[in-house]
Amino acid sequence: MTTSNAGADNWRPYEDEPVLTPAMTDGHRATPPAEMSRLRAYLEAVVDDRRGGPVHTAVAFNAAYFGYELGGEGYGNGAFDIDTFPGLALGDETPALPVGALVRIETGSDPLYAEIVYKEGCRPSVLDGGDIPAWTSGAPADATGPGMRQQTAGPLRRELLVPDLTVFGPGLQLPDTKLKRFRTRQKWLNKDGHVVVDARYASATEAALDGPAAFVRHLLTCQRESVLSPLVPVSVVQLAGSSGQERLEEALAGLLDTVEYAMRTSDVLRRWGHYVLARTRIGAGLCHDGPLGEADLYALTGSLERSAAPTARRRHGLRGARTTYTAIGPWLRALNGAEPLLTGVEYAVSACRANLAVADYLRGDTDNGLRSGSGVRITLDDAFEGGGIWRSHHPGADEADGSDPLVPAGRGWLDSVNPAGATAADVTGRTAEPEQEAEAPIADQAVPEEPIGAHNYLRITDSEICWQVPLRLAHLMEDRLPLNPRVSYGLRRLGTGTRPVRLELSHPGGALDASEEVQEVTLELTEETCLLRGVQWPIDFFPGLRIYVQWPRGGTVFRLSTAELENPVDIDGQLIGHQYDPQVLTRDGVPGSSRDSDSGSGLGTRRLVLRAVRRLGLLTPDGHALLDRSALPAGVYASAPAPQQVTELEEAVAELVDQRHLYVAVGSRGADGQPHHPAREGEAPIPLIGYAPNPVVQPRPGTGGRGPVQAMGSEHFVHGFLRRLPAGSTPTDAQRAAYRQHCRRVGKADGWELPRGYTFVTAHSRRR
Repeated sequence: MTTSNAGADNWRPYEDEPVLTPAMTDGHRATPPAEMSRLRAYLEAVVDDRRGGPVHTAVAFNAAYFGYELGGEGYGNGAFDIDTFPGLALGDETPALPVGALVRIETGSDPLYAEIVYKEGCRPSVLDGGDIPAWTSGAPADATGPGMRQQTAGPLRRELLVPDLTVFGPGLQLPDTKLKRFRTRQKWLNKDGHVVVDARYASATEAALDGPAAFVRHLLTCQRESVLSPLVPVSVVQLAGSSGQERLEEALAGLLDTVEYAMRTSDVLRRWGHYVLARTRIGAGLCHDGPLGEADLYALTGSLERSAAPTARRRHGLRGARTTYTAIGPWLRALNGAEPLLTGVEYAVSACRANLAVADYLRGDTDNGLRSGSGVRITLDDAFEGGGIWRSHHPGADEADGSDPLVPAGRGWLDSVNPAGATAADVTGRTAEPEQEAEAPIADQAVPEEPIGAHNYLRITDSEICWQVPLRLAHLMEDRLPLNPRVSYGLRRLGTGTRPVRLELSHPGGALDASEEVQEVTLELTEETCLLRGVQWPIDFFPGLRIYVQWPRGGTVFRLSTAELENPVDIDGQLIGHQYDPQVLTRDGVPGSSRDSDSGSGLGTRRLVLRAVRRLGLLTPDGHALLDRSALPAGVYASAPAPQQVTELEEAVAELVDQRHLYVAVGSRGADGQPHHPAREGEAPIPLIGYAPNPVVQPRPGTGGRGPVQAMGSEHFVHGFLRRLPAGSTPTDAQRAAYRQHCRRVGKADGWELPRGYTFVTAHSRRR
């Protein structure tokens, strides 16, 4: 098979070798670089051919699979029975369709054949503009009001679909004059050339599917005849080596993953969600002075900040908290002179450009979405409704929790369901879920039920869910791993019960057996649980080790990895070389706990005291544990201690404090009997006994036992960083490319652009 890139940007589907290959059915990690490079070159040309984008992952798959010919022919020579395309009619109820669906728009005479290239939610309450009702942001498909949902089996949601009417070549295109009449009459298309429908979903589970997962289902149902046609450049049956339903689903999911990766890693494309646009198209839009130029997009970001910022003066009372929601679609439509940029496919381009402008503003001019000057925090709250809904909140500092401001949080809907609010944190910094029972007295806390080591979301996109979770002792002892609750929704299509899935494990800097790198484990999915069983954990995995998990949506593969520390640390004699959760390490790594046992029997008094403080004390975020001093005897001994035991206990505490394994502190007890630290004003003070992990940095391997290389005159490594340029200077193309590559390495897959006035200094070594 040809692997050269020559001619890939002008691929001829029925003359040249296919751009999709068998290796791609297993995802981008299994795809050879040469094949990936050839696919990428073709997709870049597709984006350019389609007026600079946006091109969704599903649309890019269609191009590569069904043979989109550049230069105007499109799918004109494709293997389609166009009469089997699902029909659409403006304002009608229709089965929900994903982006990438090939459709027939009814007109009463000559139908319009098109590809759906973009869609968004368009609840009337959002399209009306003005103040966006908070509950609509992040609301599920069947939501009807604040905290209210439809009482029907199949959710119904109003959606705006953007069709591309040019993709089937000149032979199936209607004259522009006739299309203009359709838009003017607003009978078959609305005034912008779009189709608004009431989309009916089979179930709430189907409505919650992301773009690629919904598209795979569509391919194997509504579009199955076209997908399995032997007239396509290369059939998925050939690529997958099987016609079995399960293998076809896996292969299509793998192909979509590969296509998405090819576009995500392109230097000439930028990504918003599952849509990509040409960087040249974005740049050209910013350079003109007309509607949606740089001035308008700057005004958009400013309006998001001003909408929640407090006024300079108020006549009565103190300034209260303020939250506003801004939908991109209505904002665009209210912009004077923007009408030509909101018709046809141009609307999709404008919506993506506007969202990217806000994202760039947050990345470059705010700290985790928080604007220091105004105290307003801006976050993406809903990526689908109204073209994207952004949330502005003041004071933003009380929400600066480290979460990614560009991951849709759905706070509008969540707050409408639980008006009392989000989670409550106690003095230890632990976060309890809403509706969790009040915390028990320190000596009676049930350790296994503690909400420590909870799933920490890293990235949620239409193609994958990635998160991190620390291993608990129970996970290691029972050979299991609980999965992120959001994964369970995506897996519902497989049905409940158990089924085999694949687990791929990487442990950089550690040793793995071949049997541990790739494992067949059991997925257990019920109404209450979603976890993997039968996991073969490596021998050096310990309680508290951070596990990074990636699940490509729609697939049956889970990828787990660990991350090395820059320098190992020693904690109580345990050498730790990988990232860990200090709370879990304190709690589950107590003396007497191991993968073979969890018993305090046979431990000396000193170790029993340490065990009691670490297991029963209140936790701080950095792993300290603070225990009410009066609760210590009950935590060490099962019954009331004898006088001799009391003496031994006091001696053990004194020794541990003297050796700095424990320390003394002062807290207070509230009227409800709960201890607090720091002590609260007006509460009775109480003595506390605390445990401190005290990590000690160890020499990095290869430094000859001298520890981190920082001595005068020694060579040390410098990570890449931004540097302000002198006035009038500009970065080179090489520096721009290096910065995009740097962003990809740190997990920002679309590769950010250099902020204006800065250059990028690449990683290097130097002496000092």
